Order: sequence, then structure tokens, then C-alpha cells
Amino acid sequence: MTSWPLWGTIVNTVAVLFGALLGLAIKVVIEKAAKKKKAVGEDTLPMPQESKPSRFAELPNVMQKGLGLCVLLIGIQGAVGESEILIVILSMVLGIIVGQLLDLDGLLNRFGDFIQRKMKGKGGNIAEGFVTATMLFCVGAMTVNGALECGIQLKHDTYYAKSLIDMVSAVVFASSLGVGVSFSAVGVFVVQGTLTMLAVLLGNVIPTAITSVMIAVGSLIVIAIGTNLMGITKIKVMNFVPAMFFPLALCPLFDLIPML
Repeated sequence: MTSWPLWGTIVNTVAVLFGALLGLAIKVVIEKAAKKKKAVGEDTLPMPQESKPSRFAELPNVMQKGLGLCVLLIGIQGAVGESEILIVILSMVLGIIVGQLLDLDGLLNRFGDFIQRKMKGKGGNIAEGFVTATMLFCVGAMTVNGALECGIQLKHDTYYAKSLIDMVSAVVFASSLGVGVSFSAVGVFVVQGTLTMLAVLLGNVIPTAITSVMIAVGSLIVIAIGTNLMGITKIKVMNFVPAMFFPLALCPLFDLIPML
């Protein structure tokens, strides 16, 4: 089954759904515990002294940093070994310039805010949970780079790492935003599945030499995602995404210039 182009998308979809269901279960347990505590009158007792966060409370943050290390590994594996270093560097430079001038990160955030405003009052927390989680899970460099790997190389490492990250995020979001988060699994399947099938079609048109450089550039962006997850950097990764598409023009150009 791992030879299926859509296998990575299926794994990611199931991971989001499982994480959301687990988060909903945790939400139910917490609400029942709170009701029981109120029933026995414990909420009327004096407030306890402030204590350090429990090991369980710190688990999501620690898990995120650990997954950040895994994302770093995936990015490094994808970037190392690419011989067309000059094209990779130029693609990054030009892509960052374009992304920064267009302010893709700002546009994405404003679009998300717009959707949130429009959906308010139309489904309550269900709409909020769906929009928030779908935006988080479906937009980003890992989504695009993972689709290229699955569709062209039949490799699913990026989507495997993304699945773990999304599953942990789904647990956190579902425990606070509710059942709407579980519906984002549909968005994950549609968006990633569509991008993957486009990559399958493009794989028959774009030479392997170009796609390998595209994936190498995307892997550098994935490294940036990993450092963000670990809290080392606060890179606006969406502004880097155009860099992934510059090899389409730069590789043929360099072929025409023998000295390069």
C-alpha cells in the first residue's frame, strides 16, 4: 500500500480523525470531572497555593519539541545530497523575495480571520473548530512538499511526520474547540489528495532532475518548520513557499549556460 500515491494522505487523514476523537474524549472526561467536583462542593474550598505545572500538562509542549526534531530530520534527509546547490540557493533567495513582497503569511492570516468572522454565528464552535484546524493542517510547506514526494517519488516520510504533528494538534484543538475539529479530516483528504494527484500528473511532464531540486528546496523549508516547532525560530514559513517553484525556471536556464 505504501506504493499508492495517496497513502500518505490517507495516513494523515486517519491521524487527524483519531487525534480529534481522542481530544473529544479528553474533553468529556474533563467536563465530567468538573461537574463531579462541583457536586461535592470542592469548588468552595480555599484556593490552593500556586504549584508547578504537572508533567501531564507539560506533555503537549514537550511532544511538540520532540516532533520538531523529527521534522528537522525529514528536512535534512530531503535536502542533503542535492548536487544543484547553486539552483537551490538562488531558488531560496528569489522565492523569499517574492514571498516577502507579496506578504503571503499576512495574506493567509487575514484570509483565516475573514473566514472566522464570516462563520461566527453559523454553527458556533463547530464552524470555528473546523476552520481553525483545516487552516492549520492544510496550508503550509509540508503539505506541498509532502504532495510532491508522494506523487513523484512515492515516498511518504514528510506526511508521516506531518501526521504525528497534526494528530497531537488535533487532540489539543478538539479538547477545547469541540467536534468541528474532527471534520477537518475531510479537508485534509481533499486538499492533500488533490495536490498529490496533481504531482502524479506533473511527474510525467517535469524531468526528475527538476523535481529533485524542488523537493530539496521544500526540504529546507521543512527544516524551518522544525525549528519553529522547537521554539528556536519564528520564521514566516509561508513567505518561503514560492522558492519551491523557482527550479522550474532555473534548471532549464542553467542547462543553457555550460559554465553553470
